[in-house]
Amino acid sequence: MTNMDKNLKILLIISGGIAAYKSLELIRILKKNNIKVQVILTKGGERFVTALSVAALSEENVYQDLFSLKDETEMGHIRLSRENDLILVAPASANIIAHAAAGIANDLATTVLLAANKPIFFVPSMNVEMWKNPITQRNIKFLKNNNFNFIGPDSGDLACGEEGEGRMSEPQEIFKYITSTIKKKNIKLDILVTAGPTHEAIDPVRYISNKSSGKQGIEIAKAFHKLGANVNLVLGPSKESIPTGINIINIKTAKEMLTEIKKLKNIDIAICAAAVSDWTIDKPSTNKIKKQNINKPVLNLSLNPDILEYISNKNDNRPKLVIGFAAETNNLIKNAKEKLKKKNCDWIVANDVSKNPEIFGGDNNCISLVTKNNVDDWDICSKKEVAEKLAIKAIENFERN
Repeated sequence: MTNMDKNLKILLIISGGIAAYKSLELIRILKKNNIKVQVILTKGGERFVTALSVAALSEENVYQDLFSLKDETEMGHIRLSRENDLILVAPASANIIAHAAAGIANDLATTVLLAANKPIFFVPSMNVEMWKNPITQRNIKFLKNNNFNFIGPDSGDLACGEEGEGRMSEPQEIFKYITSTIKKKNIKLDILVTAGPTHEAIDPVRYISNKSSGKQGIEIAKAFHKLGANVNLVLGPSKESIPTGINIINIKTAKEMLTEIKKLKNIDIAICAAAVSDWTIDKPSTNKIKKQNINKPVLNLSLNPDILEYISNKNDNRPKLVIGFAAETNNLIKNAKEKLKKKNCDWIVANDVSKNPEIFGGDNNCISLVTKNNVDDWDICSKKEVAEKLAIKAIENFERN
């Protein structure tokens, strides 16, 4: 990545945890790329790294005390929260995450977080059981729903000797993510995302559908939205929450989805994550079909319109990048490559649902990104992380071409 604009500023909050040493390397990387770094060092953080080492690397004053007359005179916690492009909490302990979720402001770091009007990124670092604790997960879910961002954590060996989720992401990965966000926060792209299942009516109370929750597609829409894109989300029946600012178009059937998509013009990138039903009922009953002791109802099926194929083969105004999804139970890569060719799309996001049945409705995913010349296997991670990685990769590809 090329050096960033010298005017870019990041406020780094270092909270308590052994992973605080990684923040020193992160400062080095940011400074090397001409990003100004101001640092708040919490009382917990200073047990692991010194203010002197942080100041030497950042070449800036280190702020520690909310009630410091000198610091408040020179800068002040409100100015600290205003004069930076984003706020990065790395490492983010379970404690500071809990304070942020509760709106507690009892030190400089938490006061700045509460007063902030810029994007906030948490890079969690904690014991695996602390990470999995329902209270921590509740706090994280609340913050995510209020547009806070999370990078990681990774899985692996932890400082406490245990193993599992809770490792702070590596500095280079943090740098790559946040600088992509800064660089692209004002991108002017029109994005189409389809998500969720479709419901094909049998009668007024029954329908054909599948197990899709819409989570992965919704996370993709959110990821593009956070990067500044104009996002149109064509959404089948789903119970997932969606932040404001995304243009939500609710549909039930595949035919309704196609009708709404045809109304959208000048789409730059299309991501077809919806699990559209392949079949529909020829003539749904207008009344509830009653159970008969002798006769079983016969359902005559016909093929639904192929949304991905339609978008990929538009003669006019085809999106520059079209990404399809393939949920398979066998021959994952072979079937994905065949779908890529048959539909004439650019990428296929493929996952083997037979190996992980919890993909439908769950929070994690394990995918392979199939392009015309490459297959990239991604490690299992959260659907949010899949979405963020896919969005950045898609935008980078769009800009290159």
